Amino acid sequence: MKGVLVSNWAPFDTLRLSELPRPRPGPKEVQITVQAVGISFAMNLVVQGKYQRRPPLPFVPGTEVVGIVTDIGSNTTRFKLHDRVVAVVDWGGLAEQVVAKVVNVYELPDSFEFARAVGLTNSYATTCAAITWPRLLDVQKGDWLLVHGAGGGVGLAAVEIGKITGATVIATASSQAKLDAARDHGADHLVNYREDDFRNAVLEITNGRGVDSVYDPVGGDVFRQSLRCMAPEGRIMPVGFAGGEIPQIPANILLIKNLTVCGLNMGLYFGWTPKDRRYEYEATMRKTMKKLFSWFLDGRISPTVAKTFPLHDFRDAMGEVLSRRAIGRVAVVMDQEARRLGYPNF
Repeated sequence: MKGVLVSNWAPFDTLRLSELPRPRPGPKEVQITVQAVGISFAMNLVVQGKYQRRPPLPFVPGTEVVGIVTDIGSNTTRFKLHDRVVAVVDWGGLAEQVVAKVVNVYELPDSFEFARAVGLTNSYATTCAAITWPRLLDVQKGDWLLVHGAGGGVGLAAVEIGKITGATVIATASSQAKLDAARDHGADHLVNYREDDFRNAVLEITNGRGVDSVYDPVGGDVFRQSLRCMAPEGRIMPVGFAGGEIPQIPANILLIKNLTVCGLNMGLYFGWTPKDRRYEYEATMRKTMKKLFSWFLDGRISPTVAKTFPLHDFRDAMGEVLSRRAIGRVAVVMDQEARRLGYPNF
């Protein structure tokens, strides 16, 4: 089979396709013929050895996969051959086939297109946890929710899930096209933070009150200024640092305004921590994924794929991500999904 092999830590654009042995499932594992795999900023860091989690060399990158079950390991009864599934893998996704632990595999509704599902286990599951879990942002009906980076995969998910909770959503983004997308996904108020001071805009929109919750995948000064437009007893969550700077949190502002900073490492629930706890959290994650599938079937969420690429153009897919042009997620597609989308050589 074809796949992208990382033999040494290196820039993403130096990687090449290789012929690899087909992986075989062990006990409580399934083999998935990959139809789509998500491409992300994190993947770019992983292949350079700059991510907090380093796979053992050599490895195939890619953790968000969607596809069809084509082989089943022993002690596996949850899935059968030809099931459509979405899965989280430790690595291995950017190849024609991958093996996944059953604990991290979820059956995909027939009406869900493969490419659109790449963001479910990352963008949407992370966002669902961040916004709805009681110990995190716990957004309630009538709250004001500020969503930064609202044109990206997690940002659009946050806009949609915020509206499901009954919040009034203020969306910020760096371009009008991204703001238009946020509006189409349900945002109530739009702020271009490259053209306007979003802190003053938020205070004006909320009549000086400030927001109850902030969902921030940008970091840096965006995080710091967010603290200054929050209502007392508000909650803020850093989801990532797409802006490139990890903010230092001014504790005096937290104290003065009774603010709470929430942390969420979704890798804890999928087994991406030194102590593998994925089995401990399996019930929690299946409940979360079931909720997302239900929302999709009810038309309440609409995962967006900005662009798809065939496997041989995987470097161009990452280029699209790094350009920050993408509105929604970027996916590499293979097999039946590549043919459905009209790519040659499949």
